[in-house]
Amino acid sequence: MYNHTIQITVLLGDLLEKDDLKSLVTQMYKELLENIDSQTKPNKEQVIDYLEDAIETIKKIDDEKIDSIEEARLAFTNAYKKIAKKSISSYKKTNGKFAELTKLQQETLDKVKPHFIDVPSIITRFDDIQTHMTNEIEKANEIIHMLSKQIIELEENSNLDGLTRVFNRKALDIYLQNITKKGSLQHELHLLILDIDDFKNINDTYGHVAGDKILIFLANLLRKTLRDGDKVFRYGGEEFVVILNRIDTKQCKEIAQRILQNISNNTLLYKGHSVNVTISIGATRYNNGDTPDMLIERADKALYKSKAAGKNQLNTEDAHGT
Repeated sequence: MYNHTIQITVLLGDLLEKDDLKSLVTQMYKELLENIDSQTKPNKEQVIDYLEDAIETIKKIDDEKIDSIEEARLAFTNAYKKIAKKSISSYKKTNGKFAELTKLQQETLDKVKPHFIDVPSIITRFDDIQTHMTNEIEKANEIIHMLSKQIIELEENSNLDGLTRVFNRKALDIYLQNITKKGSLQHELHLLILDIDDFKNINDTYGHVAGDKILIFLANLLRKTLRDGDKVFRYGGEEFVVILNRIDTKQCKEIAQRILQNISNNTLLYKGHSVNVTISIGATRYNNGDTPDMLIERADKALYKSKAAGKNQLNTEDAHGT
């Protein structure tokens, strides 16, 4: 563990200013201690997993981007959350095994009681074992409940979507509030709402696992297609919001068309089945004085136009309703 800590410190020293370095190490240290405190029996492997995730996160930091540093802090929290989820899975398996043993123990006890009436000590021993197993199940259930509650709290405080690893709805609300409270911007900003076409049919046909894979695929494709200064948010369900900074309307349309083409040109394979995916896009430009609700409402109207016109296309809506 000591060697891993040294490696992280060296990486941070190469990339960040002193204050940023201290902030990230403090965040990592805090999350790691909280993780250890939350475990009944923490082990070395869990700490190593966390530190290795932290190293990978820090390697990807661009020290000239504030958002990159902020995402690193959030990633430390998400690494803790990942460990907590693994712990829940482990406890659930243990819980299930104890339940099976308890059931088997009770069945055995029921069978032997009539035949060992003259040896009560054996029956007493069986009863003691069953009581012990029942107590262990109750302890496991308490830990599962505690960890589940911690995960819910972490997800509520996180700005990243747990499935797709892009920013979530909470982060979008904060971002739009910060933008719109400025009143006027020195550059153009465009907002896109993307919605996967016929997503319910995909889930009904191939299952929700396939649906999740499509959401992850779309998020990854958006990250690869967009520029570093653009933002991707999971708006909810099968919808994403993209913020395009410092471009004009023509460039916005070109980027949106490129996204449409990249998605429709890719055929996904799931359990031997080819899954064709398309999206519809609604776009709008920020106007001085816009509120977050006004931006979202206009983009949503444009998205409705795309759906009504046959899907797999882009439509726009400006402040004058065109």
